[in-house]
Amino acid sequence: MAVVEKVIEAPARQVWAVLADGWTYSDWVVGTAHMRNVDDDWPRVGTRLYHRAGPWPFSLEDCSTVLACEPERRLVLRVQLWPAGEAVVVFTLEPVGPDTTRVLLAEDFAAGPLRWIRTKINDLVLHLRNEETLDRLSDIARRQKSQQ
Repeated sequence: MAVVEKVIEAPARQVWAVLADGWTYSDWVVGTAHMRNVDDDWPRVGTRLYHRAGPWPFSLEDCSTVLACEPERRLVLRVQLWPAGEAVVVFTLEPVGPDTTRVLLAEDFAAGPLRWIRTKINDLVLHLRNEETLDRLSDIARRQKSQQ
């Protein structure tokens, strides 16, 4: 399991606001090229994001489903990108001050070829991808904080 941590200079409620806005995922999740649809009750358990990932014209369409949701604390997703496979992604938010939040992003392949061909190179690429994802999440959360 790949785990990445970042301290974001924004309160947990503001970081959560970005996670809870499914339409922003293509802005900060590395590899997501386009949001096709977001269920109305996102991020309630069982709701889905419909996305396209990868470069055009080779992009794949699939969806991500909420497995668990604790507002301002934890969001667990099953991310599908078949035929590559599926992953379980966990975002955990830990307030470390009134305007600072530690975000942990844990990701593990759950099914498909990516799970079977796991290597140290894949783990390194996944780690770097998730670091960039948290950097982008931080930028959006901090920007939204300054606009309030």
